[in-house]
Amino acid sequence: MTGAEFCFDKSQKQDMKKKMPRYKKIHKSQLLFMALMLAFAFLLLTFDFSLAATAAKHYTDLQLPALPAVKLPKYDRFVLQNGMVVYLMEDHELPLVSGTALVRTGSRWEPSEKVGLAGLTGAVMRTGGTKKHSPDELNEILEQRAASVETSIGEATGSASFEALSEDVETVFGLFAEVLREPVFAQEKLDLAKTQAKGGISRRNDDPNDIASREFKKLVYGKDSPYGRTVEYATIDQINRDDLVQFYQQYFHPNNIILGVVGDFDSKKMRSLIQAKLGNWQRNPKITKRQLPEVSAVNQGGVFFVNQPQLTQSSVLIGHLGGRFDSPDYAALDVLNGVLNGFGGRLFNEVRSRQGLAYSVYGYWSPRFDYPGIFLAGGQTRSNATVQFVKSLQTEIKRIQAQPVTAKELAFAKESTLNSFVFNFQDPSQTLSRLMRYEYYGYPSDFLFRYQKAVAATTAADVQRVAKQYLKPENLVTLVVGNQTTIQPPLTGLAKQVIPIDVTIPGSPSQAKN
Repeated sequence: MTGAEFCFDKSQKQDMKKKMPRYKKIHKSQLLFMALMLAFAFLLLTFDFSLAATAAKHYTDLQLPALPAVKLPKYDRFVLQNGMVVYLMEDHELPLVSGTALVRTGSRWEPSEKVGLAGLTGAVMRTGGTKKHSPDELNEILEQRAASVETSIGEATGSASFEALSEDVETVFGLFAEVLREPVFAQEKLDLAKTQAKGGISRRNDDPNDIASREFKKLVYGKDSPYGRTVEYATIDQINRDDLVQFYQQYFHPNNIILGVVGDFDSKKMRSLIQAKLGNWQRNPKITKRQLPEVSAVNQGGVFFVNQPQLTQSSVLIGHLGGRFDSPDYAALDVLNGVLNGFGGRLFNEVRSRQGLAYSVYGYWSPRFDYPGIFLAGGQTRSNATVQFVKSLQTEIKRIQAQPVTAKELAFAKESTLNSFVFNFQDPSQTLSRLMRYEYYGYPSDFLFRYQKAVAATTAADVQRVAKQYLKPENLVTLVVGNQTTIQPPLTGLAKQVIPIDVTIPGSPSQAKN
């Protein structure tokens, strides 16, 4: 029996036949024919035949109304006595409530000999249960209500979140508060998480794009930098339950957390619920803002290669250390991104379409909130076009410095950015998340609107100026992941010295054989 079939007893079938309208006995083909005839008649009556005689206009001739101004939904912001910052934003469109707590922590502050500690803490904090509920009890309560509570710790932030139906929000928020305040870090769940982490390590060379991304960060930031180092079998083995408890106790305090809740609730009642569940959580008066790791460019150029004999194409990345979102030139740099990228961008038109060198190609200035990001260009190409592809990327980077963008290019880049601006505010949860993120990193709440105005004011001269100031063709680091025997001409056509990178996983069976 399929999901669309049902079983009835004899009396039920008879009862249904009695209630069935007589017109249901008409054959299905007759009903379909009648429906089509009615639809056709309706089209004949309503269609304006004068439109058919009008020549179709090109899309550039269409007159579209101006985009409406974006307005932030109403929200409340307050601070509990214990120092926790809280945002509330009501949204009654659906009977759902969701919330997120941002915690000032991150893997960039874990010890170098225990890389992976932050990620394990974030995972086992949820899977290990709480003082009041075992992992199975927690899962069962949430599953019965189609709700969720999740936790994680990434590079620069920790996160705990929940989702629930409005009618279940009190119960689910209570569990969410327990996970935040009373995780037990069950040993068996830590063992499982470590096994899963090791499984991820064993598979990390399966995808050439993953190899390229990982190794490129090492080339830019350094293999020992918190922004470039990787989890290894040895670092996972160094981590025990006490490490998780200590990492948690160091950062998880109410005066180190920003909480945001959005959805179908009454703000007054939600405020009372938050106060009841989190208001008596004691603040840590000794907690201080951690100093950020120093960042500097490790390589000022060079060509590097990862040999993967099984590949039939090359994954290429070129770039150098970049900047931050709060750069006064961020808007102009983002317009620069628009000139380079997309279906109408220079890289697509020249490298992919005209020269036919790439399956995918891109180049963009990629900033970070509180540390330098990367200027990155690259893509995937066939092995025998690898050298030509890299040279074409280099040419386009130099060209955008030497040749001013055209009025058409500038308009396309600006309009694409400004027209997509509204998608930053598609729903209240997205808006609330952005507000919390700005506060987390110390940005003004209207940062995005300042950026919008700056984009609108960007000129062709601005784009060329930032291209000259921020792009460093002479310092480009080039990384190729591909098949050495099929890359012809060889990479020595790019540089006299090509530096090989060994991606053998330390402690893996393949290393033991060497």
